[in-house]
Amino acid sequence: MRSLDDIREEYEFLEGDERYRLLIELGRELEPMPDALKTDATLVRGCSASVWVYPAPRGDGTLHFLADSNAAITKGIVALVIAAVQDRPAPEVAETDIAARLEPFDLKNQLSSNRTQGVPNMIALIRETAARIAAA
Repeated sequence: MRSLDDIREEYEFLEGDERYRLLIELGRELEPMPDALKTDATLVRGCSASVWVYPAPRGDGTLHFLADSNAAITKGIVALVIAAVQDRPAPEVAETDIAARLEPFDLKNQLSSNRTQGVPNMIALIRETAARIAAA
């Protein structure tokens, strides 16, 4: 997965439909999420499309996220959210201001409110799960 900084550099050079295409490409690059992990517990509430996010703790204390969506743009958005915290220690993920890291992408002005309404819920699920894992 590309780093958020690498994605931002590319995103800044693009406009309109090209940005949509980049988001779709990011979604396609996500590691496949097994259907068995697409459960009620991993479902992000409040999204216009179905979105699942699963944190896989690794032996080194980092979290590796798997995610999927049934909508191409939304899948790209969740890929962007995950890029902000992928393979970081659980305590760091829990403390990361993911929304602030996504501000340079100006998603609220680039995409319809329907597409971005679930972003805070994606972020909340990721941070809350990381906090729970960090506390264990």
